[in-house]
Amino acid sequence: METQLAVSRLSALAQENRLAVFRLLVQAGVQGVAAGEIARSLGVAPNTLSAQLTVLANAGLVRSRRDGRSIIYFADYDGMSELLVF
Repeated sequence: METQLAVSRLSALAQENRLAVFRLLVQAGVQGVAAGEIARSLGVAPNTLSAQLTVLANAGLVRSRRDGRSIIYFADYDGMSELLVF
């Protein structure tokens, strides 16, 4: 892993709400959590959550998949492992 990517991932986690989202997704496992449920669980406004998830996804820490009308988010364990090894 390049230093710049590590810095990007660490920066994404260096904010209270984003860290809370990431921790929730790590705990949820590979099945993930719907965006609406994340917002309700953490008491975050949907538009704020969307911005937080975008930062985490751009850093390679979160991925998503569509399930019907919902978007399910889950931690990118490969990205997390690369950061831990770094």
